[in-house]
Amino acid sequence: MLRFLLQLLILALSYGALALGGVPGLHMNRATIALVSAALLIALGAIDLPTAWQAIDPQAIVFLLSMMIVNAYLGLSGFFQIAVVTVVRFSGSPWGLLVFLTVATGILSAVFLNDTLALVTTPLTLRITHVLGLNPVPYLLAIAGATNIGSVATLSGNPQNILVGSFSELGYLPFAQVMVPVAGVGLGLQVAWLGWLYPEVRSRQPFTLATLPAAPVQKGLLHKTLIVSGLMFLAFLLGFPLAESSLLAAAALLVTRRLQPERVLAQVDWSLLVLFAGLFILTRCMQNLDLLGILRPWLNQPLPLVVITALLSNLISNVPTVLLLGQFIPKSADQLWYLLAATSTLAGNLTLFGAVANLITVEAAASSGQRFSFWQHFRFGAPLTVFTLAIAYAWIVSRI
Repeated sequence: MLRFLLQLLILALSYGALALGGVPGLHMNRATIALVSAALLIALGAIDLPTAWQAIDPQAIVFLLSMMIVNAYLGLSGFFQIAVVTVVRFSGSPWGLLVFLTVATGILSAVFLNDTLALVTTPLTLRITHVLGLNPVPYLLAIAGATNIGSVATLSGNPQNILVGSFSELGYLPFAQVMVPVAGVGLGLQVAWLGWLYPEVRSRQPFTLATLPAAPVQKGLLHKTLIVSGLMFLAFLLGFPLAESSLLAAAALLVTRRLQPERVLAQVDWSLLVLFAGLFILTRCMQNLDLLGILRPWLNQPLPLVVITALLSNLISNVPTVLLLGQFIPKSADQLWYLLAATSTLAGNLTLFGAVANLITVEAAASSGQRFSFWQHFRFGAPLTVFTLAIAYAWIVSRI
């Protein structure tokens, strides 16, 4: 009995610390929290080491690692910088900048991992708004929101969708056919809402573009990366396995004379991979102890699933939520998987803590001297989340 109570305590403290993002008084992030918690649960007999190793889903880990390597090459070749600067040059005005930045960020997030995109585009946006003399807050909010909304469109858009793709029987193209309209309407709502919240961004007054920073480019590397990335997404659309296709793309890019491998591997978020591994083990412990069994009847119904997913995503973040709730959804229950993916992603806009992309944007902005508060984000994110979730729910339930 004492061992069982200790196991419960460790799990409760683990998810509490994961929700906070750290442990007060200790230098621990979410990755180390998950890893230490898994070690303690193994020591307490909640799971043995071989079972813990088997609990780690290789499809999800390989897919995530491979997409990070592809993103690293795109970033090092100058692709993301070119995309942002090109958008600004074609926008022409504060309103055009908001619209084009939102749409471009949303599209890129659908194709590539949203967390990486938020990390790359935030400092570029800060530089651009500084040069143009614009208030950076609405444009930073546009990035944070669009990375979440845009990434809902595909199975490769964010880590939680990667998990859904690994656990379910959903194909890449069918998933996109259902989710692209949700992302498109959501991005439109975001633009309208930011225009209402920040009237100054509605200005059509042209601005001077001569002082915009040039985007550094490695042309040979860029061409190779775009060709390999295009072939990878073609494989996705043709129904080839996601993990294997992305792994082959990453392997093709790693064979190069242009970049030291250390530069590429330094761009990989190893902490996120460790976090995933630890969360897989924590989730298996929850399964072994049947701590969420009481939720099982509710999670087989669309509306309760949406409500529970939205709440948990903002309490413990969206990736742990998908890992916890995915165990209760049958592999062939397509509608529930669509709702889980859409809700865990769109609910990330509710608060700063709802999605890793939000935190990346805030931290990257703070490192450049620009801060915006929890409440600035909340008054933007809360109404947007309610409306986008309602649209996603109505569309998915009527379609699937």
